[in-house]
Amino acid sequence: QLQLVESGGGLVQPGGSLRLSCAASGFTSNYYVIGWFRQAPGKEREGVLCITSSGGSTNYADSVKGRFTISRDNAKNTVYLQMNSLKPEDTAAYYCALAWGLVCRRSEHEYANWGQGTQVTVSS
Repeated sequence: QLQLVESGGGLVQPGGSLRLSCAASGFTSNYYVIGWFRQAPGKEREGVLCITSSGGSTNYADSVKGRFTISRDNAKNTVYLQMNSLKPEDTAAYYCALAWGLVCRRSEHEYANWGQGTQVTVSS
């Protein structure tokens, strides 16, 4: 059974860094993309970054450009979201999601498999 497990969230001060991990298991195909999404209280879920099986990435949130990067270790079936220079407005539940294929997708509705989420809180 396909499973996505996020980890690495927590409480961090403004300007700090966190690295989120998304470990995927329960399947054998290498042709999938992983998207990171986030949802702040009272707001809609938004796409942040996405990465393809070949390592190509797409940024969906202008607010994180230059601060967040995405990478993957195919040998470990793990995708990472490195978040630097964190701001209070980055506070949200962060989710990773998997979609089959070679192309990143912006819409959350195109991702059929989701992790349980990990909370990131940026506060002094």
